[in-house]
Amino acid sequence: MHSPGHSTVEFECVDETELILIHSNKLSYTKLNNAHIVSLIASGGGSAPSIVSSWMQPKTQYLITQLNNKLTQGQKYQLYTEFTGELADDLAGFYRSEYQEDGVRKIVATSQMHPTHARKVFPCFDEPAMKAVFYITLIHPPGTVALSNGMEKEIVNTTIDGIAVTKTKFEPTKKMSTYLLAIIISDYTHLSKSFLSCFQIRIWARRTAIEQGQGHYALNVTGPVLDFFQLYYNISYPLSKSDQIALPDFYFGAMENWGLVTYRETKLLYDPLTSSNRNKETTATIIAHELAHMWFGNLVTLQWWNEVWLNEGFASYVSYLGADHAEPAWNVKDLIILDEVHRVFAVDALTSSHPLSSKEDSIILPDQISEQFDVISYSKVHRAYYMYSITHYSMKNSDTVYNKNTFCNLCQQAVEANNVSLPRPVNDIMNCWVLQMGFPVVTIDTTTGKVSQKYFLLDPESNIKVKSPYNYEWLIPVRWMKSGEVQRDIWWLMEKEAVNLEMCNDSLWVLANINITGYYRVNYDHGNWERLITQLNSEHQVIPVINRAQLMDDAFNLARAQLVSTTLALKTTSYLLMETEYIPWQSALDNLHYYYLMLDCTEVYQPMQDYIKKLVTPLFLYFKNMTSNWTHIPDRLTDQYNQVNAIRMACRTGVTECQDLTTTWFKQWMDSPQENLIDPNLRSAVYCSAMAAGGEAEWEFGWWQFQGSSVASEASKLMSALACTKNKTLLERYLSYTLNPAMIRKQDATSVITSVASNRVGHSLAWDFVRKQWEYMFTQYGVGSFSFASMISEVTARFSTEAELQQLEEFVEENSAVGFGSATLAVKQAVERTKANIKWLHQNKQEILDWFNSQIQA
Repeated sequence: MHSPGHSTVEFECVDETELILIHSNKLSYTKLNNAHIVSLIASGGGSAPSIVSSWMQPKTQYLITQLNNKLTQGQKYQLYTEFTGELADDLAGFYRSEYQEDGVRKIVATSQMHPTHARKVFPCFDEPAMKAVFYITLIHPPGTVALSNGMEKEIVNTTIDGIAVTKTKFEPTKKMSTYLLAIIISDYTHLSKSFLSCFQIRIWARRTAIEQGQGHYALNVTGPVLDFFQLYYNISYPLSKSDQIALPDFYFGAMENWGLVTYRETKLLYDPLTSSNRNKETTATIIAHELAHMWFGNLVTLQWWNEVWLNEGFASYVSYLGADHAEPAWNVKDLIILDEVHRVFAVDALTSSHPLSSKEDSIILPDQISEQFDVISYSKVHRAYYMYSITHYSMKNSDTVYNKNTFCNLCQQAVEANNVSLPRPVNDIMNCWVLQMGFPVVTIDTTTGKVSQKYFLLDPESNIKVKSPYNYEWLIPVRWMKSGEVQRDIWWLMEKEAVNLEMCNDSLWVLANINITGYYRVNYDHGNWERLITQLNSEHQVIPVINRAQLMDDAFNLARAQLVSTTLALKTTSYLLMETEYIPWQSALDNLHYYYLMLDCTEVYQPMQDYIKKLVTPLFLYFKNMTSNWTHIPDRLTDQYNQVNAIRMACRTGVTECQDLTTTWFKQWMDSPQENLIDPNLRSAVYCSAMAAGGEAEWEFGWWQFQGSSVASEASKLMSALACTKNKTLLERYLSYTLNPAMIRKQDATSVITSVASNRVGHSLAWDFVRKQWEYMFTQYGVGSFSFASMISEVTARFSTEAELQQLEEFVEENSAVGFGSATLAVKQAVERTKANIKWLHQNKQEILDWFNSQIQA
């Protein structure tokens, strides 16, 4: 299927040149009357140089035009082309998405321009700082709806070459970057409401989804989020409408196209009958993330892709503020620690990490640009500076572009305007966090008061190849408490080593980085660690809940880096017998997950299972009692999340009552397929547990329900659960489905492969599958369809033997010609991580086995 088009780009010559470079990719050009594929005229009736030749440069994706004379400085010109682009199903540029509704196959023609795919739709200056006004007209079949960034201005039914068509003309866009453009044609319908009588909020989706009420929550939460951001930025919403649309096939979770935000169905749609509160929270936070960009990112825009963190890091942070405003009872701001900080710590502790900001000339090619959109850019945010700086940004017009220096200067203005006391100018403080990769571990010796910092690496023997302009030292704000009493002033560690005599104490415990306001880990002398563990086991509530989570996360990671003993790290979990809060439990499970990855095929597995079963059984019974034998839903969001943890881990570790419970619930559903009585909040855990305990009948039932589900979030739960089976034949069949888009959508293929890889039975199957199919997936599916980086990371996560390292290195060598694209960095990280895992297993396995055995016998 092909889509014809023509384009006129008007530009002004700044420097005289005989070459015109404009981005273009996968477009077929028509020769014009001048015998060339482009024509050039001077705006306003002047003369333009003649065209000598035009050609494509595939690597940089430029259409290059050679002229017989130089362009005149200050003169405006118009470059005209006629072209055809393929409407493929590759989820990039202008692409097609298919779905079934009422037994009828339907097609959505939709777009994903970000970050470098606008050039696949039409020739353009496809760079974030090169903004333009877009005048869009779409010609489409009668009965379909056309959408774009601007409001529909004129809709006319007409005929072209004897064919009936509808022509929709849109109001001109604001001056904006090419990556924000959106064009969509579908037979969708929508819900709408007026926002403060100023503009319309519209939620678009499949007709069935709208009729089932799946768009109501998004519609209702968008208004409060927009209201919050108008106040936060002190600037009114800059557009005449706010459209949000749920797409059946979409590579990212969402995309902030200005005025027409696109989402995966699972991210925007919420069904009150089948979706969980986790789905609801995801919808609220991702809407807040995308709408934050309507000002920051769209109205003002980063200068170049080497500083993606300025866009995405900020949006990640304020998404929690926007969601918190819309749903204040949830306390979602506390979840930043788990969802953002811990996630980025794991990657930033590797020597294959990268600084937040890179040199502009080091990020040129499309694959290099795509690689910037990783966990470092999204989640490594020194949040304290955002809190008082962002409202001072100059957002008064859409010409504004910014970079790190702009940001630091405006932060400094905000610091001075608010009389904030800092030991150094903002630029000095920020640079050491932005221009060097990684983060420090701060070590406090309470016997002497000595405080020191060191670059934290998971593998202390790894070779640091990247030189830091700051010698891997940071300016570090330390908020701390002594035996439950928070110290009033922030203390700054300004050098490699310093002394704080107030921290010197041999009887009271000291705890630093209160509520994780700083981006660093903390280590202590052994005596202080023991005092903290004693406090946890006696009266854990004295330590703030976020720091209870952080103590475990720090201890486990410090142990992996050989800075404390593995036994000490494990001891921080013993108090969980009394813990009922979600954040500490999730932190513990996240860290024990590494132990499962490394040890679940060794003799340590069963003693580890027995220990975790001992810890989780009281939690399982706590929620059984709280919910009156599973008949009520906990009031607090975090309790709902921890109830899921209790059931998931109790069933996984062999608590018979849990396994009987989930098996019974699933069997009742199988007996009455039209009546699923399983609480939506618990379905992910229940489905997986029942699938693991069951056989082919349960799997086939789950597959049947997955195929027939009209609710994306329910289909997603089933899709993950199908990978929980212990039947290798079924897992192999499931993996094969990822190569057939009629069985598993392209956007979901990565998720299925990584879910199978996370199953201890399926890990080797997934790795063999990826090795065998890499060239096919990489060349046929393309960068828009597969998250190759996450696939490599997840499929190699268990690697901990010399044989696996050899296989990984052979895989890299065998596919060097094919390449790894946006997964190039992930492959390097996988090799580094595997080497670290091998050493860790050799050094720690016996100590861990001995400790688990001692706890079971106690």
